[in-house]
Amino acid sequence: MSPQLNEKILVVDSDDHSRDLIVRQTLQPYGYQVMAAEDAASAIRLALQFQPDVIIADLNLPGFSGNDMLVAFSSQGINTPVIVMAEKGEEPKVIQAFRLGASDYFLRPVREPEVLSVVERALKQVRELRSRQKLDEQLKTANAELQRRLRELTTIFSVGRAVISVTDQRVLFEKVVEAITTVSEADMGWLTLKDEKTNSFLMAAHRHLPDAWAKRINQPLDDGVSALVAMSAESLSIHGQALLKFKIASLGKSTMVVPIKVKQEVIGLMIVVRKAERAFGASEQSLLEAISDYASISLVNSRLFRAVAHAAEQAQAGERRKNELLQNLRQESQSVLQSAMYPLEVVLGEKMGTLSEEQKQALATAQNALKRLSFMMNQQTTQPKSRD
Repeated sequence: MSPQLNEKILVVDSDDHSRDLIVRQTLQPYGYQVMAAEDAASAIRLALQFQPDVIIADLNLPGFSGNDMLVAFSSQGINTPVIVMAEKGEEPKVIQAFRLGASDYFLRPVREPEVLSVVERALKQVRELRSRQKLDEQLKTANAELQRRLRELTTIFSVGRAVISVTDQRVLFEKVVEAITTVSEADMGWLTLKDEKTNSFLMAAHRHLPDAWAKRINQPLDDGVSALVAMSAESLSIHGQALLKFKIASLGKSTMVVPIKVKQEVIGLMIVVRKAERAFGASEQSLLEAISDYASISLVNSRLFRAVAHAAEQAQAGERRKNELLQNLRQESQSVLQSAMYPLEVVLGEKMGTLSEEQKQALATAQNALKRLSFMMNQQTTQPKSRD
């Protein structure tokens, strides 16, 4: 038998000699912590105060039977295993005690080996129960951790899907803020984006911010901490006393700011706040930085889309200008051709004098060339434009 550290036993016995034999001569030498009571009232008080691992109780207590004490233990929520003592011939009392919740028994006269054996048997059950309870708690903790990780991965996955599927950036930004508050277990959060014209950071979306802060949507929001991250381009976590000198301290006692970067340029900031003084750790930082990468992809895609759209507009404008120039050139050319062909017709009609055959042939050749040129230009003007 090997008692474990701090195992406690309560002995309830009104007989001084019997109590001394059990407490001082039998249990204490083996390392058990033993408390003793002479009556039921003291036993109940000690059981509630010290919460023993095992109770040894005499069934023949003065003024209050052992079975009555078992009923009292149950009514007080005391679920400690109870070993009852009885005289030979009191087996019916023992049976009744079992019905009332006793776990084991031994008979007088008290014998040391028997007491130790019964006590160890009861403690073995207690240890096994505690071991199962501890294992259950570990399983619950592990399951809770797995569930938390699953929620985190699901949240990050949803942000990744939103980046490639959501075309409305306002909706995407709201999803990002919802994600950062969820995975970091924060009470509130918001997202700011760098304005390319003013270089200031404007609040694009928020979650659970008080009205005084929420009304700053699409406006610069100076919380005192974000500016530091915008300059350093590194994530920052502050809590407790260190946070008090910043404006953000009016919202909570712990904050983390994570930059959204394109290469080394900070183009946005994600901010989360906890009301309690519970610091954001490395795991929360890793999760927020993963979401930051997704947000960065979305913002880069948006920039590229705007650049492509601008280039397309420029190209269309250039095409329009070119077409207008060509149209003007054709009109002017037609006018010049008409001006050139009229004198030829007059001369060929010999209204200005008789022409030799060589002169007629030369002028007719020039006239035909001008007509062909005019025809070709008319064809270019009336030809349908390609839709490619």
